[in-house]
Amino acid sequence: MNTPQNRIRAIAAVSGWVALAATLLPGGSPLRWLPVLLFVCVGPGLALLHPQPHGLRPGARLEAFALAAPISLSLAALTATLLFLIEGFSVPAFLVPLAAFSTVVAFLPGLPLPAATRGAVEPEAAESFRFRKRGPGGGR
Repeated sequence: MNTPQNRIRAIAAVSGWVALAATLLPGGSPLRWLPVLLFVCVGPGLALLHPQPHGLRPGARLEAFALAAPISLSLAALTATLLFLIEGFSVPAFLVPLAAFSTVVAFLPGLPLPAATRGAVEPEAAESFRFRKRGPGGGR
């Protein structure tokens, strides 16, 4: 089945390897640093959050994209720190663990998002506490 959900999972799984392949291009080229930058900033986080079993509602999609960058950057910082501590930092050594992580988690169910479980900014009925009509005296 070629569903949008499967396409998103495939893109998340392949994005790290595309970024790694882009490092083989000549230095200074935007075709080299742009895929790496995009992957490091949002790739692992989207792979971890986005593959939800029933898709995402609009509010949950926004939440997933808003959380993807901090999660991705945190994973990148942890990876870079570990590589610096063992004195083995290089761009390929940095991208391979992030790409492998993204590939594995892209095929697992995404982490549950609070907005996905509580209705995700769907308009509530007029019975909402903010729109509740009060009696003639304004009280309950």
